[in-house]
Amino acid sequence: MRAANHPIYLDNHATTPLDPRVLAAMRPWWEENFANPHSVEHALGRAAEEAVEAARRHVAALIGAEAREIIFTSGATEANNLAIKGAARFAAAQGTERRRVITVATEHKCVLESVRDLAAEGFEPVILPVRPDGLLDPELLREALAVPTLLVSVMAVNNEIGVAQDLATLAGLAKAAGALFHSDAAQGAGRVALDVGAVPVDLLSLSGHKIYGPKGVGALYVRRRPRVRLAPLFSGGGQERGLRSGTLPAPLLVGLGEAARLAAAEREADAARMAALRARFLAEMDRLVPGLALNGDTTRRVAGNVNLSFPGGVSAQAMLAALPDLCVSTGSACSSAEVEPSYVLRALGLSEAQARATLRIGIGRFTSPGDVDRAAALLARAWTHALSQTRDAAE
Repeated sequence: MRAANHPIYLDNHATTPLDPRVLAAMRPWWEENFANPHSVEHALGRAAEEAVEAARRHVAALIGAEAREIIFTSGATEANNLAIKGAARFAAAQGTERRRVITVATEHKCVLESVRDLAAEGFEPVILPVRPDGLLDPELLREALAVPTLLVSVMAVNNEIGVAQDLATLAGLAKAAGALFHSDAAQGAGRVALDVGAVPVDLLSLSGHKIYGPKGVGALYVRRRPRVRLAPLFSGGGQERGLRSGTLPAPLLVGLGEAARLAAAEREADAARMAALRARFLAEMDRLVPGLALNGDTTRRVAGNVNLSFPGGVSAQAMLAALPDLCVSTGSACSSAEVEPSYVLRALGLSEAQARATLRIGIGRFTSPGDVDRAAALLARAWTHALSQTRDAAE
């Protein structure tokens, strides 16, 4: 049971806590069998290899893939870089005339920067805007695809506002235009149904620490039929089908596999419970703070996400300073320390003042009803205090 003075953790989009069941699965591979999974000449190495391959099967099952289509990486950032740059560089080496690479203004920084980096290699980055609800208009993508396109990258679920893009429609448009389709599914795995057999996704990135697994590990799905070809990012021993060299970290991969297994088994139950907690939290927040605005589409979103803009010209940073017992954030964990307001919120059309008055709340597997009740009370108190300070400063 959590201690009464323990901070309330509602930042599950930044990272999720390690599920105790995942930790239990990982421990033997640190303490009992520490062998290199590539050392197949002896029994310990072979046992480690089998544990890694079992993890690969669990990750594949989470997204409806074949085990041999899963490439292990250090996380979603590496997977996104490998997918985008790897696909572009391989195609360029084959002499392709397709140079357009399309993505969306609300993507994670590592996707946006990967696409922009390709401009120096002769590619044409295209960054599409989103609607005020955070979703990409399929017609806008269709228009952009009128120019022969190599790759389209659209995230499954946004890390700040929690909206879930219509991957089936968007991927279908890309494939009809002869382009590859990549999705950063770090925030989608375990939260929404993902089936690469039903949706024509060619490349899909995953992260361990977003699904109650360990940090420092992730995966990239690479479609085999029709085969998708990538150039590796760096040289080495040729592990992971030659696409990602380096010794595989068996304990982390076992943890990723167990987290994926649990996510597949418990996704629907988790989502239903989190949706009930979100409704409870929002009802209390609406009662305590009149004029709140929920950012992002109200229906096409994951159950645990709440992105709120507070009224009265308050500063979210000032509110956080008054909330030492509550763990929430002003935006992406990769950019929340920046002075500038969230580029995702600005892409939705929010003013700078509105973006600066916004907090992201992430409800997770281990959030309790008491957590959301206490969080609502603390947030309302912090808003009232910040509002008073704002008015005093204006007088």
